[in-house]
Amino acid sequence: MTTVNNRQLTKSRTANLSLCALFTALTGICACIAVPLPFTPVPVSLATLAVLLSGGLLGAKYGAISQIVYIVLGAIGIPIYHSFTSGVGILVGPTGGYLVGYIAMAFVIGLLIKRLPLNKYKGYSVISIGIAITIGMYVCYALGTLWFMLTTGTGLWSALAMCVLPFLPGDALKLIAGTILIKKLRPILLR
Repeated sequence: MTTVNNRQLTKSRTANLSLCALFTALTGICACIAVPLPFTPVPVSLATLAVLLSGGLLGAKYGAISQIVYIVLGAIGIPIYHSFTSGVGILVGPTGGYLVGYIAMAFVIGLLIKRLPLNKYKGYSVISIGIAITIGMYVCYALGTLWFMLTTGTGLWSALAMCVLPFLPGDALKLIAGTILIKKLRPILLR
């Protein structure tokens, strides 16, 4: 009996680590598809969609691990940050807070989704998932904007105008897509 339980635990851990690797790669691919904006060093990318999916599908622990690995790989020189950039300079630069915010975002989303009320027949509600990932997105915004203000000396309103407001419409679409994908994929991954 113990051998079977250990085998199942190992298989589960192996599957979770494989999914972490998959979401690390997905975040890197989505980050490299970036559109720079002339008025801010923060580009538009799909990375936040991959991050919210990692938290929503992998849970707090493994979602955060996938983003830690993403940040470490970029920091050691693999060009997987926005627009194929990499290095510690990106982490300590104006956009570094958003990258570190990815870890917090995935963790918070995973934590909130785990605590959501579960309908016995329908699973998690779309509204509950939407609220959880919106809160996670705001955590990333808060950390990133605070770091941007500290590194650039920019005031709150200017930082919000450069780093948050222009991204709200696109992030709203990512939140909608993420909610739908988490609702559909989570039951499949948890089988």
